[in-house]
Amino acid sequence: MHQELPVDFPDPFFRGLHHVIRFAIRVLAVLMVAVILWGVGDVVYIIYERLITPPILLLDINDIFYTFGGFMAVLIAVEIFINIRLYLGTNIFPVQLVVATALMAIARKVIVLDFDQITPMYLIGIAATTLALGITYWLLRKSSDQEYPEH
Repeated sequence: MHQELPVDFPDPFFRGLHHVIRFAIRVLAVLMVAVILWGVGDVVYIIYERLITPPILLLDINDIFYTFGGFMAVLIAVEIFINIRLYLGTNIFPVQLVVATALMAIARKVIVLDFDQITPMYLIGIAATTLALGITYWLLRKSSDQEYPEH
C-alpha cells in the first residue's frame, strides 16, 4: 500500500479521494498495457512494411534506426507500467526507476535523431539532459549501493 494514498486514512472524505486516485492509477495501468500491445503491433508492422518495400527483405540504416525507435518506445512503455505497478504496490516511490525510464526515453530520442533536421541548440539540450540524467542516475545508484551493500 502506498503511503501517500492510504485506504485507512482517518478522514472519510480523503479516504474516498484516495480510493478514486488508486482506481485512476489502475485504469492508467490497463491503458499502458494496451499501449504496449499496440506498440508491439506497430513494431511488427514497421518491420513488415520495411521488408516488403523494394529492395525486398533488405533494410537500410534508416530502416534499422526507425525500427530501433519503435522497440525503444515499447520498452519505455514497459518501464512506465513497472513504475505504475511499483507505485501502487510499495511504500517507496521508485525514483531510480523513474530516472532510468527518462534515460531510456532520451536514449530513444538520440537513436532516432535526424542530424540533418536539428539545430545545434537542440543537440546541446539533448546532451545536457542526457548528462544530467546520467549523473542523477549514477548518484542515486551510488547512494543505493551504500545504503544496501551487496554481501
